[in-house]
Amino acid sequence: MVAIRVIRDEGADPGVALPSYESAGAAGADVRANFPDRGAMVLEPGARALIPTGLRIEIPAGFEVQVRPRSGLALKHGITLPNTPGTIDSDYRGPLGVIVLNAGQEPFEISHGDRIAQIVVAPVLQARFELAEGLSETARGVGGFGSTGQG
Repeated sequence: MVAIRVIRDEGADPGVALPSYESAGAAGADVRANFPDRGAMVLEPGARALIPTGLRIEIPAGFEVQVRPRSGLALKHGITLPNTPGTIDSDYRGPLGVIVLNAGQEPFEISHGDRIAQIVVAPVLQARFELAEGLSETARGVGGFGSTGQG
């Protein structure tokens, strides 16, 4: 298990829970809205907004945190994250905000303390990119975008 250090932004509500795993086998920890005014906001269909969590995190070198939608919000209300998965790099120390998009048909209210997304901690490998004269051959070759068939 890796430790992620967390601090609250100035003015954040300490009554809003830290990220938490809601089941023993959960891969993602739920994060919650933490509005400075302790209120709510309505997200109209097609609209997007940056929702504050009131948190800043310290991710160890060699890891990232991926921000992903919650499946229940996506299925029931069309609430998703337009940059899924979002990546938080290990050297970022700013406020943790979640870009939320209402892809549903109805306005959706996000209230202070609501679970709005999930975060997944993942290892990261950095690559060295080398200019080459050519690439090795494969059976697939240059086929892409559905070239392997349907289904």
